[in-house]
Order: sequence, then C-alpha cells, then structure tokens
Amino acid sequence: METYLSQLNEAQLAPTIQKDGPMIVIAGAGSGKTRVLTFRIAYLMSQGVDSFNILALTFTNKAAREMKERIATIVGTSEAKNLWMGTFHSVFAKILRFEADRLGYPSNFTIYDTQDSDRLIASIIKEMNLDKELYKYKQIRSRISSYKNNLITVKAYSQNPELKEADAMARRPKMGEIYKNYVDRCFKAGAMDFDDLLLKTNELLTRFPEVLAKYQDKFRYILVDEYQDTNHSQYLIVRALSDRFQNICVVGDDAQSIYAFRGANINNILNFQKDYDDVKLFRLEQNYRSTKNIVNAANSIIDKNQTKLDKVVWTANDDGAKIKVNRSLTDGDEGRFVASSIFENKMQNQLKNSDFAILYRTNAQSRAMEDALRKRDIPYRIYGGLSFYQRKEIKDVLSYLRLVINPADEEALKRVINYPARGIGQTTLDRLIVAANGYERSIFEVLQNIDKLDLNINSGTKNKLRDFVTTIESFQVLNKTANAFELAEHVTKATGLIRELNKDGTPEGVAKMENIEELLNGIKDFVEGQKEIVDATASLAEFLEDVALATDLDADKGDADHVALMTIHLAKGLEFPYVYIVGLEEDLFPSAMSMNTRSELEEERRLFYVALTRAEKQAYLTYALSRYRWGKLIDSEPSRFIEEIDEEFLDIITPIEERRFNPMLDADIFGDDISEIKRQANANKIRFKKPVQPTFKKKGAAAEKTPEKTIISTPKNLKPVSKAGGNVNLFDSKLTVGNIVEHLRFGKGEVLQIEGAGSDTKAEIKFVNGGVKKLLLRFAKLEIIG
Repeated sequence: METYLSQLNEAQLAPTIQKDGPMIVIAGAGSGKTRVLTFRIAYLMSQGVDSFNILALTFTNKAAREMKERIATIVGTSEAKNLWMGTFHSVFAKILRFEADRLGYPSNFTIYDTQDSDRLIASIIKEMNLDKELYKYKQIRSRISSYKNNLITVKAYSQNPELKEADAMARRPKMGEIYKNYVDRCFKAGAMDFDDLLLKTNELLTRFPEVLAKYQDKFRYILVDEYQDTNHSQYLIVRALSDRFQNICVVGDDAQSIYAFRGANINNILNFQKDYDDVKLFRLEQNYRSTKNIVNAANSIIDKNQTKLDKVVWTANDDGAKIKVNRSLTDGDEGRFVASSIFENKMQNQLKNSDFAILYRTNAQSRAMEDALRKRDIPYRIYGGLSFYQRKEIKDVLSYLRLVINPADEEALKRVINYPARGIGQTTLDRLIVAANGYERSIFEVLQNIDKLDLNINSGTKNKLRDFVTTIESFQVLNKTANAFELAEHVTKATGLIRELNKDGTPEGVAKMENIEELLNGIKDFVEGQKEIVDATASLAEFLEDVALATDLDADKGDADHVALMTIHLAKGLEFPYVYIVGLEEDLFPSAMSMNTRSELEEERRLFYVALTRAEKQAYLTYALSRYRWGKLIDSEPSRFIEEIDEEFLDIITPIEERRFNPMLDADIFGDDISEIKRQANANKIRFKKPVQPTFKKKGAAAEKTPEKTIISTPKNLKPVSKAGGNVNLFDSKLTVGNIVEHLRFGKGEVLQIEGAGSDTKAEIKFVNGGVKKLLLRFAKLEIIG
C-alpha cells in the first residue's frame, strides 16, 4: 500500500481506493473529505490514470490550490500541474477560451462581475426610459441570473407565457426586453457574466456534439467537491461530461447545503443514486475537528430537519467545554461581551487573534462588533465587504487593462473614457452609445471611425476621442511584448492615473495610491507565480481572468494576525478554535425572510449547523434583547435554534428567558391571584376588594409584585452592589477618588472626582482609551479593580 494511504482511517480509505464507476461520499463536517479527494486523485495517478484525464471541481480557488499543493508532495510538482482543477467557473472559463469562436465570442472575452452587470442593466433601463423604481437594476440582475442558472435563455423566456405573465403581474412587463438587450449588449461587448460561464458551457456541450465527445474523452475521471451546492446548470454539465465513462465521484454533506438563494439544489445530492447505475455509497462520519460537545450539539440541531440523508457524525476527541450562551441587553452590549471574551481568552490561554472568528447572519451586524473590537485594540478583518478589486481606483486601472485585451468592452470604456478628465462629457458619450447601438458596433469601433460618421460632435472633442483611441492602441502594441506587470506599470503612468491621485494629498488619496501600489505588487507576484505553471504565459489576459474569478477568501494569504468577521455563508469550509455566533434572535437568525416554508426554515437550520461546526474547541452563542434596525430600537427574543440544542451541551452564562412581552402594567390592578379566586369560589367565600387605581412601572424598573412563573429581565448593572458581585451601580457605593475602575464600553480608568449626593452622585473618570467622562453612578457599568 502507498505510504500516504496509511494516514487514512478505514472509512476514508474505502472511497480513496475505489477506482472506477459512480460513487458518492457523504462527508460530515470535519470528517476529512478534502484529504479523501486529494489522496484519491494521487491514487488514481499511481494506478496509471493520466493526470491530463482528471477533472476536479472545487468550491473555491483556494481549496483547489491547497489540494494541488498536497498532491504535488505525493506525485511530484510536474504531474500535479497537468491536473484540471479549480472552481466550476474557472475550469469552464478555460474551456470557453478554447472554444469561444464556435459561439461567436472572441477568445479574449471579458468576464463581467456583478458591478459591471449592474452598470450595464442600469444603462439599459435608462435608455429604455423605464421607471427605475419599478425596474430596480439589482433585482433585474438577480432575476436574469436566476433565468440563466435554470437555463432559461432569451428564446426560452419568450416562449414561456407563465414567466411573462408573472413579470407583468409584478409590474415589470418589459423584463423580457431588458433581458434580450442585456444579452445582446454583452455579446456585442465580447463579454460574459459569471452565469454565462455555465450557461455557455451548457450551450457548447449541447449544440456541438463533437466538443462534448472531445471533453468526455479528456475527462475520464471527474471529482466534484461540495456537490450539495451545485445548481441545475452545473449539474447538467457534470452529467454530460461524465456520461461516457461514468467514473464520477461526488463528495458533499446535505446538512451543509446553504446556497439555495444562489440556485443551489439540494436534490442534486439527495437524488445522485437515481442518476447513475450501481452507485457505490460511502460515509465519512468521524469528525476530527471539534470536541464531543460541539459535535453532539450540532447533531441535536440537524436532527430536527426532515429532509436529510442518514448519517451519524461522531468524534473521538475530548468532551471539551460546553457551548456558552450569553444574553445581552443591546447589540452594543453584545459586541462588548464578545470583545471582552476574546480579550480574556487570549490572555488566559496565550492565543492569537487568528484563533477567533465572529460569525453573523447579515453583514450589517458587523458594526457593533467592529466598534467593540476597536475599543479593545483587537485587530480584525471583515470578509465579504468591499473586495480589494471592487475599489474605485483599482477598477479604473483594471478597466484600462481590460480595454487593452478587449476594446469592445463597453463597461470598461465608459468607465475610463473621461478619467482622468480629458474633456469628454456625458452628452458625447450618450451620442457614442446611440451610434454604437444603431450601427450594431462597439463604441470603440465607432471611435476608430469617428471621421466617417456624422455624430454631431465638435472638432475639439473629436481630437480628444482620437487621442484616447491612440492611447489604447499604443497599449495594445506594448502588450505583444510586455508581461502583465510591465504593461500595468506603464498604463498607470501613461494615462495620468498616478498623477491624478498624487494631486490629492488627503489620507484617502494616499490610501488610493497605496492600493494601486498593492495592485502592481499583486500583478508582479502573479507574473512570478505563473512561471511555475505549465502552459502559463504571465500575460495580461491570464491575470485579468484570475482577478475576475477571485473571491474575497481566495485573496487572503493568512499572514496577518486578526480576528475574522464574516457571514456564515462565507465561513463554509473554514475552521477556527474559537467561534462566536452572534445575533441569535428570531427574525434575524432564522431570518424573517426565510420562514415561509419548511424547506426555507430547514436551510436556515443547516446554516446554523454550518456555523456551529466551524468551531474546534469552543463555541459561543450570543443574542440581544434589543437591537437597532433602520435606526429604531426593536425588542428581540432568543432564536429557536438555541432551544433546539439539548441542554446537556449548553452552559448558560445568562439565563434564557421568554420575553415576548414585557408588561408595563402592575399585575395587582387585576385583583387577587387567579388560583386564590378559584379556591375562594369553591369554598363559596367570594369577596370583593375595593377598586384600586392602576399603577404603572417606570420604564426599565422591575415590577413590585411578580406573578409566579413570570421571569422579568433585570439588567445586571442595575442591581445593588452587594448582589451584583463588584459592579458599582448605585449612589451608596464605596467608590473613592483614586480608584481604578473598568467600564464595559470605555475600558480602564482612574476616578478623578466625585460630586453630588444620593441618586445624583456623579464620578469624573479618566479612561485610558475614552478620555475623561462624567458618569452618573446609579447607571454606570463600573467595576472597581484597584
């Protein structure tokens, strides 16, 4: 047996050495599925399968790179280079480059990102004089994306009366026309969006049987990671390519299917055994990542789902700490709790910042976390925010580079034709767009023939347009001999971009200059890295494709020590020793938008399962009793997901409570206790009390008389010192000048002065990070530490 195979357990070994035929590996969280995929590829190569005949499709480019590096250590770097391995989009973009002319595209077609698509759709809506409130470009783009992923082409849409009627009912009767214009404009610009990379691959394999036969013969062994996250378009491509040899291995976990909103179809993995004959089924059920408490808690959650494949995830790891559940009064308090907990764990256990992750359901939740981490001087990084490649100054440089490769790229041209300013106004650009549409040519072709066309543009502006064309054409000449870095460096200087940013001496301007410098560094790094890859040329076209298909996580080199903040969707496939899952409240997680059907709720539960199984040693669940949404303070209640975890796996830091309604009325106004009335009635001794006046509590104060079984939330910071365990909250405390105190929000500080008496006692405190503050002691959240 190969030495590397000895690293596998029995369950992992079986699918690794299963050479031929269709097979499915149901892999629980942390069960070593990446290792199985990696070793299986190495094993196939050791059994005489040519590396050129293996296709491996992964969820991220980062996963593909890591797998290829592992394989290289086993079979050697030169053989590993020959593997076709990457995401669906990157692999099929490569195929489309080779076959683009069959579909009428140039081989150097541009890949539009969502920002490019949004801008183009917004332009089309404007040109069609449609109401932008009814036709919101992001909604239109999302709908077009859905059409493409479900293989509803413009022609299929026009032949589907139900779709047209649905759009008419939604007061968007021009939807089909926008869709057609969008597709036509992309084609004319020699551009494909992300969804086209799949749609056009399906078109290629369907319309050209000889192309399908070619790639079926090439890809004799196909492996697909995260199969539960494939959409209908991806599913059909895999079915088509694997149909001849049927040597297909899919790996996934139905419990981690969380991308339905992006078109992922869980039925692809649920029905795999129906799609192929004699499918061999393997299960990886031993979790190597997490403690017993985390694994068992996650199992108790996912068991509540009705739609699932049978498996029992278990671990031989230690029991570990129980999952800690914390309740905070507000989202601000929640952030401060998380920051303090990270700080304490770091100090007590000598941990790095990178050992911690904060996961949330929506990006908006990051603000309170960021505020609290900054006050504690804890470095952090937000994933999934504005990508480096989406920053304006970076997009400007990339647009020039895109024009060099594909001068028909309409969105790139519109972005830079007057940046830096060269006196070409919007009116001129509008005339160019109209002319390009009228002649069915690209805007750049119109510019190249500016003297032959009657465009009602004055001679001065025509000269500026000619200069622009000459600039781009000079870059194209240089591109024939220069590598990507040399060209990019020349472009930033020759266009005046560097000069433009140098004029701006503000911190923002300096940051933009640094970003462009970082871009050039990245291109240089790319050029050096391409030297190691077979058939790579370090060309500008290769770099632009690499950028277009990059994700925020792919870009992370993991060299900085920071706490990771991200949505749970982005955390898929990652792991951290300590994980904080925040905002566990009804209507936030599970989301109010995802509770209309059982399937939606089950996906939210799978999302929670994914979040919990990212933790290796310790998981924290936190929620707030009130949270700001759209500027209003909204009352919240704990998420049902907390209640669904078996109590034996939980450590309740603060008690969970039902808080559906916090009564403002005193219960006394309704008379005697009901049980007492019943007892007296049974004894025929009913008595009447004098009417009482209603008494109202002050907001936030506890009721004077609390009925049995009713739990009233009393903020810890409002308890007397004797009961609050050291917190200084009341005016009769023993706080004196010179005391060192700690405040949840402002950190450590020294008491400078105390003034006032009774409930109006105030303390002036100089905080290390917050400066001098004057606090009313009866409400201050202080702890005397010296």
